[in-house]
Amino acid sequence: MKNQIKIGTFFLVILCTTVAFKFVEFDVKSLLDDRIELKIPSEFEIMSDELLAIKYPSANRPTLVYSNETGGINVAFNHTPNQANQEAIAPIEENLFQVFKTNFPTAEWKDHGIKEINGRQVGYLEMITPAIDTDIYNLLFFTDVDGRLLICTFNCTIHRAELWEEPAHEIMQSLKVVI
Repeated sequence: MKNQIKIGTFFLVILCTTVAFKFVEFDVKSLLDDRIELKIPSEFEIMSDELLAIKYPSANRPTLVYSNETGGINVAFNHTPNQANQEAIAPIEENLFQVFKTNFPTAEWKDHGIKEINGRQVGYLEMITPAIDTDIYNLLFFTDVDGRLLICTFNCTIHRAELWEEPAHEIMQSLKVVI
């Protein structure tokens, strides 16, 4: 009887874990004039200019943001004017890591480094940063596209991070630069 309970509990945990990570449906989007492909949650829409100006008030706002209905969960893109190539990704990752450590000294670091994704070097920073009223889960990843640095970010409040961390990584892992 104890073994049956253990087996039943095991399968219940597996089922719950699978359901938690499979709740997001994705569409593959072609972006930057079809220069990249990336999975975006199907329910996300392009953020309105009004909400973009409120959520990202600085002049360095992303050029494109997909978000959920409330604007609380985002995938943002900025194809910067900064020159970059595959050899520059590692030094850029180290520089960005140091900049974030300096600017967010209380950030909780989950990971950072370089991954090969679809044949490309992709740098990433994963952290939880403080905001005015809550903490924010951030997965920032970047590579070069057409000789310029492309920065992509996924972010959501810490309260949603447990459900969205796995989909955020799936988004990053789907990045494909079309040559």
